[in-house]
Amino acid sequence: MSAGQAVFSGWMEIEDKAEHEEARQRAIEAAVADLVSQYSGTLYRVAYSVLRNAADAEDAVQEAFMRVLRHRETLDEVRDQRVWLIRIVWNIVLDRKRRAKTRPETDDVAELARVLPAGGLSAEERASAAQHHAGVLACVEQLPAKERQVLMLSAFEELTSVEIASVLGITESSVRSRLFRARNLMAGLLDHQRSLR
Repeated sequence: MSAGQAVFSGWMEIEDKAEHEEARQRAIEAAVADLVSQYSGTLYRVAYSVLRNAADAEDAVQEAFMRVLRHRETLDEVRDQRVWLIRIVWNIVLDRKRRAKTRPETDDVAELARVLPAGGLSAEERASAAQHHAGVLACVEQLPAKERQVLMLSAFEELTSVEIASVLGITESSVRSRLFRARNLMAGLLDHQRSLR
């Protein structure tokens, strides 16, 4: 092989590697964009359930996706992207709560009730459903923190006990016992709320 052919061959390899890397980066960017469109609502609800402030919840979701972008090279290694993303945002919001050391004064369940689905209902049905959602969320707010956390992840985000254990970093049996207590407490709170009507 002549020197010219060797240079040409080396140049072709560099071009092929560059094209391959460019295609890989486009695929990763598309995967991250897909994660954002698919899970941003879920992550917002998780963040809001802890922070109780719409702007803070949006910031937490944005921070979660910034972390995903920083670690985008490892996306292929993630087995369950939904649980992985929820764990990221969960850790972010708990860290923010720890840093704040106080509970925000804007514990407005109306914001969470607003994001719950109410499509296809008449105005009267929508108002009734919003009132019911607000009542249920007010009862959820009265639960102890540990029980409230597992109930929110189970009922609103529909995570399994295994997934909740992974997000919270506790055992699956702890999740089940907290969920059992949360449901019993909720039943009592809802019965009490109904008796007041």
